[in-house]
Amino acid sequence: MPRYKITVEYDGGSFVGWQRQDTGPSIQAALEDAVFAFTGERVHVQGAGRTDAGVHARGQVAHFDLVKPQPTESIRGALCFHLRPHPIVVPTAEIAAPDFHARFSATYRRYRYRILNRRSPAALDRGQVWHVPVPLDADSMAAAAAVLVGRHDFNSFRSINCQAASSIKTLDMLSVRRDGEEIAIDVGARSFLHNQVRILVGTLQLVGRGQWSKRDVEEALRACDRTRAGPTAPPVGLCLMEVRYGLAADDRRNAEDLVDDE
Repeated sequence: MPRYKITVEYDGGSFVGWQRQDTGPSIQAALEDAVFAFTGERVHVQGAGRTDAGVHARGQVAHFDLVKPQPTESIRGALCFHLRPHPIVVPTAEIAAPDFHARFSATYRRYRYRILNRRSPAALDRGQVWHVPVPLDADSMAAAAAVLVGRHDFNSFRSINCQAASSIKTLDMLSVRRDGEEIAIDVGARSFLHNQVRILVGTLQLVGRGQWSKRDVEEALRACDRTRAGPTAPPVGLCLMEVRYGLAADDRRNAEDLVDDE
């Protein structure tokens, strides 16, 4: 039974999230229905990141198994055809190793959060950015972000509904940069706590507004208390950009809990 690895792009605005749910349409269900439409097989499509409602992806990775082998180009083309009119596209499909797992084999995930920082709301990028009309100091945000990089207890920066057994995570990257009217925040790690990226962004925008300082962020991190960090930024600006595979021999994060992703 061959295993297939696919990359997936989607606009998450009209979905309840990646995971199949009874409350509305999901990306996982749309993919599984598309596979059934051209193979007649009911499969379980496992994604690398369980993105929430409204969160987008450019580099989501997923896998599934088929009883009857299919050419990878046929899989890619058939999925794109049967996914219409959903805003979901499968750019690539390939054969994967039998033990490959889109979620548990992943060693790095990178998210990007986009903030449109101007008086006027978005027109062309509506639904893709968080509109913050007050001026933000991106340099102060970047300086505060630096204290969050590394291995920490991020209990202050996870949803109260997070089911992960441990709140200790390692952030490999947390960068803030301004490009004209847009601020991009990139966050990279092996795995994330539920809503971790959005709470990090919500906290950093308080720094950008001048309401918080770098020291306030340090104190929020040390507190290990959700009430001490900033608000959860809306899902609209968040996008899963890439997932990487291949574990370095000296990787120290093997024991980190993978229960929840953003």
